Amino acid sequence: MKTEQSLIRYIADNWLDGDAEGLDENTPITELNVIDSAGIFDLVHHLQDEYRVAVPLPDIAPSNFRTIRAIADLVHRLQDEDRLQQKEGAVR
Repeated sequence: MKTEQSLIRYIADNWLDGDAEGLDENTPITELNVIDSAGIFDLVHHLQDEYRVAVPLPDIAPSNFRTIRAIADLVHRLQDEDRLQQKEGAVR
């Protein structure tokens, strides 16, 4: 399952009573108040558990949680950074 699809399912299940209708990668979830600021922190915990990424405090910004696509991009970037750090650590 693509990251975006997994995130849509998670958000629908936790904030929309399981109804994902009308929710897609570009839905402005913060502007539509699908998720509020407290919900973002719940979502951060989910990202850390589900995708095994550490979300630094500076990355907990509205721009990274505006849409499903933005959240997925954040996850992919953090995963790439983690892989790079692991490679650099293995080389040393």
